[in-house]
Amino acid sequence: MDIADKYTQAYRELSQEVHDAGLIQRRYWLSWAMIVGWTLTLAALIVLVFILGVTWFQLLMAAGIGAVMAQLGLLAHDAAHRQLFASRRWNEWTARIIACLLVGISYGWWMNKHNSHHGYPNQVGKDPDIDSRVLAFTPEATDRRTGLRAKLAKRQGWFFIPLLFLEGLNLQAQSLKMLLTKPKVPYRVTETLLILVRHTAYFVLIFTILPLGMAFTSFGLQVGFFGLLLGGAFALNHIGRPTVAADMRIDFLHRQVVMSRNIKDGPFVRFFMGGLQYQIEHHFFPIAPRASLPAVQSIVRKYCSRYDIPYEERHVAEASRTVLAYLNQVGLKHRDAFTCPLVQRYRI
Repeated sequence: MDIADKYTQAYRELSQEVHDAGLIQRRYWLSWAMIVGWTLTLAALIVLVFILGVTWFQLLMAAGIGAVMAQLGLLAHDAAHRQLFASRRWNEWTARIIACLLVGISYGWWMNKHNSHHGYPNQVGKDPDIDSRVLAFTPEATDRRTGLRAKLAKRQGWFFIPLLFLEGLNLQAQSLKMLLTKPKVPYRVTETLLILVRHTAYFVLIFTILPLGMAFTSFGLQVGFFGLLLGGAFALNHIGRPTVAADMRIDFLHRQVVMSRNIKDGPFVRFFMGGLQYQIEHHFFPIAPRASLPAVQSIVRKYCSRYDIPYEERHVAEASRTVLAYLNQVGLKHRDAFTCPLVQRYRI
């Protein structure tokens, strides 16, 4: 058995053990509790906006709405991966309605982008999450920058957290851009209408109740907290892990473990990351509900130990420092110390 067959067989055994343990089964009561709970929480905050009227306490409401939108974004992510219901159609439309009507992001745009990421995490030219005009995620991307963009890249790690405050706005803008410009988009009219209804209702709400300056400040806080929390939940999981050259082939087992990072679990992390702290397990079994991922982790770690596959898990603070240091290192055109020796070791 060659090395590729060895790891393919190992993944089959891993998958079978996870399925036999019943860890792929949906938790329907939890699915409905999250859908109803977060929707009612959003509705309650909107009612409070009406009740409070013109007061700077509205800024607390804006931050709260942004935080709830991040949770709804994570919930739409779960539905998009078919974690909530057995029916593909139920999952798809739950994700579409939550994403478009409540969060303002196109489900179709998100799925196309996110599926590519899952298939090729951290692979140049295939993972859209490392293809950015704002940040350089590889030394080669830095090499292509000139002028002001090259100067900014040298300190991009320090800009990263402020940029997260703009990520929510970027997600919403990219969604509309795709819907309005890309040909043959499934459910284009439906998604566009849902997003426009959502944006119109929100802007009418805040600009009718609040003075102009307070309304703009409220909008900035809402979209800023949304971007910080949702973008932050995703950002810690892959940045600073090895990147893969466009023409390199790696077996599935190593691809999903070596390119990912877990965040140590805890009440704070569990609430704000919505299961994404188990990024390695999520990449292996995206259909597994978030409540099953701790049990899945124990099985995955056993296989990683058996086959000597490096498994990274860090506290939030450690992971954050690594992300910022890596971005600055790449921005200064230093070679990625992880890339060559580690990735080539597992190259097929």
